[in-house]
Amino acid sequence: MSGRLFSEVSFTVSGLMEQVGCGLIALPDLQRPFVWPNTKVRDLFDSMYRGYPVGYFLFWENGAAKGTSVIGTDRKQLPPRLLVIDGQQRLTSLYAVLRGRKVKRQDFSEEMIQIAFRPTDGAFEVADAAIKKDPAWLSDISLLWNGQTDLFALVGDYLARLGATREVSPDERRAIQQAIMRLQQLDSFPFTALSLSSELDEEQVADVFVRINSKGTPLNQADFILTLMSVFRDRQRAELEDFCRRARVPPAGSAPSPFNYFLEPEPDHLLRVAVGLGFRRARLKHVYSILRGKDLETGDFSSERREEQFGVLDAAQSYTLDLQHWQDFLQCLVRAGYRNSAMVSSKNALLYTYVFYLIGRRDYRISLLKLRDAIARWFFFVSLTGRYTDSPETRMEQDLADLREVSGGDAFLRHLERAANLTHDYWAITLPGELATSSARSPGLFAYYAALHRLGARAFFSPMQVRELLDPALRGKRSALERHHLFPKAFLEKKGIESLRETNQIANYAVVEWADNAAIGEKAPHDYFPELEKRSAKRPEERRSMFFWHALPEGWERMDYPRFLEARRLLLARVIQAGFETLSPSAEVVEQGLAMEAALERACLLLPDRLAAELRERQAEPLRDFDILRAEVHRYLTRLESLAAEEPRFDLDLARRLGDRCLRLLARDGRPADQARLAQAAVSYFTTEEDLSPDLASGEGFRDDEALLSAVERALTPG
Repeated sequence: MSGRLFSEVSFTVSGLMEQVGCGLIALPDLQRPFVWPNTKVRDLFDSMYRGYPVGYFLFWENGAAKGTSVIGTDRKQLPPRLLVIDGQQRLTSLYAVLRGRKVKRQDFSEEMIQIAFRPTDGAFEVADAAIKKDPAWLSDISLLWNGQTDLFALVGDYLARLGATREVSPDERRAIQQAIMRLQQLDSFPFTALSLSSELDEEQVADVFVRINSKGTPLNQADFILTLMSVFRDRQRAELEDFCRRARVPPAGSAPSPFNYFLEPEPDHLLRVAVGLGFRRARLKHVYSILRGKDLETGDFSSERREEQFGVLDAAQSYTLDLQHWQDFLQCLVRAGYRNSAMVSSKNALLYTYVFYLIGRRDYRISLLKLRDAIARWFFFVSLTGRYTDSPETRMEQDLADLREVSGGDAFLRHLERAANLTHDYWAITLPGELATSSARSPGLFAYYAALHRLGARAFFSPMQVRELLDPALRGKRSALERHHLFPKAFLEKKGIESLRETNQIANYAVVEWADNAAIGEKAPHDYFPELEKRSAKRPEERRSMFFWHALPEGWERMDYPRFLEARRLLLARVIQAGFETLSPSAEVVEQGLAMEAALERACLLLPDRLAAELRERQAEPLRDFDILRAEVHRYLTRLESLAAEEPRFDLDLARRLGDRCLRLLARDGRPADQARLAQAAVSYFTTEEDLSPDLASGEGFRDDEALLSAVERALTPG
């Protein structure tokens, strides 16, 4: 590589326009959306008219164009020689006004920029209705360069209109003529450009851009690829833009549409998905080089290689933008319990999960029914854990690399299941620690909402289900679902707890209907809760469900605040775990009852409060190997037999019968995860040695074990 990596090039405005028009300078329609306000375009022309310097351009020589023939794009006649790196907004402004072309805004709407000029004093303004009616203004200066306007006729017409309103002196007529001619001659205004060598790679080009333009928006790899698409694949680029535009607007009637409540995608979002599907890459650096037609080993460029790789990207993009695939994927998010963009803390989590969905559907040919559950579980997992928050490209690159050894649809599903496995320590330690925050955008908070949706939970002592209140189509002046301080801020302030970081802890919030939130106001928990409980939880089972869903420790309303927060974080983590495990691949019957209600709730209805609470606690523990549990039952029975001789009142026969019943519960492998954990809970309660002394000392000692075991057996019996 030579020592000097750039050259200086001089242009006139007309020369720039000619090279842009024929394609030698690649000015994409939407390298980024045109973000300049029209007033800034006005100021650009005003500065040029006054002879002020207006900046330079930074170009990058396109090595892929060397030795190539005419490129088959929609509008260009010649291969692009220079790519615009800096100055795109200025160049777009010039091209839009001098050539009378529309620009695309950030919402993908099109607009014609009309700049007005007042020859009497050389003023520029953005044309509006008043200016268009004012004879003192030329309302659209684009007419001066359209190639069809007779300058003398234009000047004569202007003077006639102005003269109809007031007297115009001969000196003023000459000044007006000179002003309009001077304006037209702006097409010879000089510009200087720095042209970077094609020997530089995209990272070096981006570094140059940042070093010389600290106020500019930093370039990224997606910008370069989108620029290439504008040069070589206008159609593909237009398809991305059209999809993004339509995703923002609800469709009329029942027409198919990408519109959704989760994401307003940008072109670079969908580009990343297509790249992940087509090339199995998350880092865009090498993909950009490949799309330029570069051989990564020799460094040589080839138009044939470029066309081949663009073909791969084109196929992947078509699959990505397929409306059925898009909408089916969004249903996976709903199945995971997520309902709208407010619950999505990471766009990367959504986009990279879409990559996995498309890979599973296209490359592994997995049925939609199987894939939907696996992708829902994966999205819940990556959203909760923040998998793609720090160094997302690196993490996703590794995830895609791990698929190289995965062969077949079943193996793909097993791979996702193993990768999304969360340990007991995560649920018991890590997640409660992450919930110790007041952040309103916490992934743990959104996972809790999703879990409530999955579990069919109702809002805090309300008949309305959380999933109903999360409906994104409901948009009143206040949100249908609000967060209520269980310990109101005013109450805490009286206790000397005033920091928002403490009062707004996630563990201090419950989800309520807004009407209830307004009624509770600032009452102390021990004042408002008994009344609310009496009104809304008329049956014991309703109370148990409400306490579980909303992670309420018994007697919480009279706890001291720090102890309450600590206890509730643990319970919140258990609710999130319960919601996550309803998405277990083995839980085919979960949707018929939703784990906690179908089995656990039935068992709790048959038990006194003390045993129901014990069962809930044990059921939340991670699932263990049933062979280990069976061995523990046998060891426990052996120990009981050795101790029975010391306690004459000990009912060994009852203990043996209970042990046999435990073994029968464990005989059925392959249960859905929630039912398996319920069986495990009953067995672990029986085999615990914490209550061994009372069991040995009394003939009634195993009656609690028998009651809990009987309730679980009945709950797990079909029908």
